[in-house]
Amino acid sequence: MKQERPRIIVTADPELDDNNSLIRFLLYSSDLNIEGLIYASSQFHWSGDGKGTKWFVPGREYNRFGLNLCPCESWRWAKNERFIHDVVEAYAKVYPNLKVHNPNYPAPNVLQSKIRFGNIEFDGDISKNSPGSALIKSLILDDKPGPLFITAWGGQSTIARALKSIQEQYEFSTEWEAIKKKIARKVVLLPSGDQDDTYATYIKPNWPMIEYRQFRDGPNYAYGAQLGAKPENAPYLTASWMKENVLDRGPLGALYRTWGDGKQMVKGDIMDYFGLAGYTNEELKKMGYVVWMPVQPKGAWLGEGDNHTFMNMTGNGLRAYERGFYGGWGGREIGSGNGMDFSLSTSQDTSANAMAMSLSTLNNQLNKTGKNAPYPNFFPQAQHDFSARLKWSVTPKYTDANHEPTVKIEGPLTILASAGEKIRVNGAVSDPDGNAVSINWWQFQVGTYPGKVMISTPNSAQTEVIIPNDAVGGQTIHLILEATDNGTPSLTRYQRMIIMVRNK
Repeated sequence: MKQERPRIIVTADPELDDNNSLIRFLLYSSDLNIEGLIYASSQFHWSGDGKGTKWFVPGREYNRFGLNLCPCESWRWAKNERFIHDVVEAYAKVYPNLKVHNPNYPAPNVLQSKIRFGNIEFDGDISKNSPGSALIKSLILDDKPGPLFITAWGGQSTIARALKSIQEQYEFSTEWEAIKKKIARKVVLLPSGDQDDTYATYIKPNWPMIEYRQFRDGPNYAYGAQLGAKPENAPYLTASWMKENVLDRGPLGALYRTWGDGKQMVKGDIMDYFGLAGYTNEELKKMGYVVWMPVQPKGAWLGEGDNHTFMNMTGNGLRAYERGFYGGWGGREIGSGNGMDFSLSTSQDTSANAMAMSLSTLNNQLNKTGKNAPYPNFFPQAQHDFSARLKWSVTPKYTDANHEPTVKIEGPLTILASAGEKIRVNGAVSDPDGNAVSINWWQFQVGTYPGKVMISTPNSAQTEVIIPNDAVGGQTIHLILEATDNGTPSLTRYQRMIIMVRNK
């Protein structure tokens, strides 16, 4: 079964972890239908209008930590900012290699045609249209089938402006009710928090029917992922792993940001001390930097804090994009609300400690799928996959790199079964490189049946599943066929079967 390629728009501000997430994102463009790559503002980054207009919102970072730096004409936005263009241009350099390993990678000119500048002038300003908001509006209103996933790696003002423009055009027309229903069926927002308050102040009050998926489960890709990382995950966050698997791998690796790499997104930015090496937290504070995150070893993992918005879209077979609660490499939807609170403490030390604690423990606190079921640790598999795709980018010959195994469950992927029934399921796995492949069937406890099912031979391609006698009609059980090859790095793919319990 070939997975469809979800339609997705990225909106991103020039935060260095957005840069890193974008590199990973484009390495998965083979699995996606990318409809927009849009520069966005946020409370942390805005360009100004170039006319000397000054802007100030109380409680922002320029007004915390004892600072009083604004009203300002811009905030932490480089002149001629082009980080999206830079990453796409690096992609263009490695595209010939990527195409060898997966023919579905889009041509660079296709990606370049999707780049727009959104509402970047001021934090949370939705007063006028922008090229980015116009593109989003046109995509929301088009008649292509399936959902349209819109990410917010920065603020949501460009998305809000697109929706406001639709509202202004149609609110008092006979088409309004039909358009609202269409948008409710079609649009799925994938936020990294509410970074400019436009979700709370405009989108939610005016478009409450739009699906808003917040993933609070699964791998921690954020700033500080190494703080409190599980022992099995920690090696993938070290300077040695980053150098071997990321930084030394061509144009995309060269753009990737790590601790102490000598770079700054904006020269002189007192919030961006991440590229400085050889200084303690206290020394950096004396130099005038706002140290909200403890310094890490040079070359270590820095962050890809927006990965959760797209890692469930990848074609790994988990089908996690279909429903927010299905769960995958981007985590699983838990609850609702307005996202992470970005109103940090006024004390640098308190803020740094709180941020580190929240980032390192958030997943541990919420990584529960059932009553006592731990959420699967997908981080090693995701990092292996990232490493393999970067290897593709510098490898012109197919046989000189590893490729993921193929996994298939025979028959339909949604079936009916009765309580007490024994079901035989047949899987088939193969590997394009001729590697040995290990098999594991397991229950992903995201279904509505709260207990465990018995899987007779979990490491065989064919197995039997016994539906528990206490299963109730209408409940669901999610069964995963997982296959991992023994290549370098080892790569894992899945297929998900959903068993629906019959009514008695």
